[in-house]
Amino acid sequence: MISTENLTVSYGDKTIIKDLNLTLPKGKITALIGPNGCGKSTLLKALARINKANAGQVLLNNQPLQTFADKELAQQLSLLPQILTTPEGVTVQRLVEYGRSPYISHWGKLNNQDKQIVNQAMLETKVSEFATQTASSLSGGQRQRAWIAMILAQNTEVVMLDEPTTYLDLSHQIELMKLMQAMKAKGKTVIVVLHDLNQACRYCEHLVVMKQGEVIAEGEPEAIFTEQLLQDVFSLSAKVVPDPVANTPMCIAY
Repeated sequence: MISTENLTVSYGDKTIIKDLNLTLPKGKITALIGPNGCGKSTLLKALARINKANAGQVLLNNQPLQTFADKELAQQLSLLPQILTTPEGVTVQRLVEYGRSPYISHWGKLNNQDKQIVNQAMLETKVSEFATQTASSLSGGQRQRAWIAMILAQNTEVVMLDEPTTYLDLSHQIELMKLMQAMKAKGKTVIVVLHDLNQACRYCEHLVVMKQGEVIAEGEPEAIFTEQLLQDVFSLSAKVVPDPVANTPMCIAY
């Protein structure tokens, strides 16, 4: 569904990603993992056409991203970035409604179906009780869930999340992981940047491991998540054992 061909992305004179060829599986949850500064977020934003390619291209359903009109692309692909600026005075309800923007007419009014989708997104993220409060008045975790509700309301085939567990306590992190699995169950393709390696192995079927802008390994956690990989990529001494709950690989650092 989404792939890159000889993708190169730079910031100024610094090349972050060079000649990357990558194909991400359709209808699965892919985690981008790697040490800080390895290019995970840069790649994610390039896949969403936020970062422009210096060379090569990104393809969505075999069609180059640059050929999509903005509104057309927003109906197929959504991104929750790492850094979010909450509009001043906007209520949670209104923030979530922004997710329907690619679908509404120039009159800017939501129809009944739009409203139903918004309400369902708020229910799934448990922010309905904050509907009339301003988003800026919420705690960091509550506000993060409101943004996630907006992404759900956008209802795209591809969902991209850049470190979405930021500000979330452990129980809400787990809820988010299960929410990603629910998206997958509906046929969506989810691509997420994660720092928690054990969560990535437990909840994601496909891993892309990056270091210094390159993909070091990719595949199912059971196939690639090894002690040697952790040492080579993260300089981490760890034991890899079966997760006692999910039976997926789990690392224990020492």
